[in-house]
Amino acid sequence: MNLPPKVTSRAFDRLAEIGAAADGKALRVAVEGGGCSGFQYEIILDAPKDDDMILEGAGQKVVVDSISLPFLANATIDFSEELIGARFVIENPNATSACGCGTSFSM
Repeated sequence: MNLPPKVTSRAFDRLAEIGAAADGKALRVAVEGGGCSGFQYEIILDAPKDDDMILEGAGQKVVVDSISLPFLANATIDFSEELIGARFVIENPNATSACGCGTSFSM
């Protein structure tokens, strides 16, 4: 069964630190064609649109457009802090392979 993506509390907490909601913005997670593996993630701050699925927590919003939603079914949206940097990451069980950069995948 395809479930909507989940957002971790760490990701919502980071959005709160950024102050996204104060600017009327949400974290937009989208899937586009391209990248070295066929598909790539686009992760930006953007205003929610009418056809978006809105995931809410800690007073923050993460939005996924209706076209990207099937590609992100059962995925987890998280925030990671490592020695090389901090970023939002997607754990996507639908991806059959991913490139080293972590933003490109195939299905």
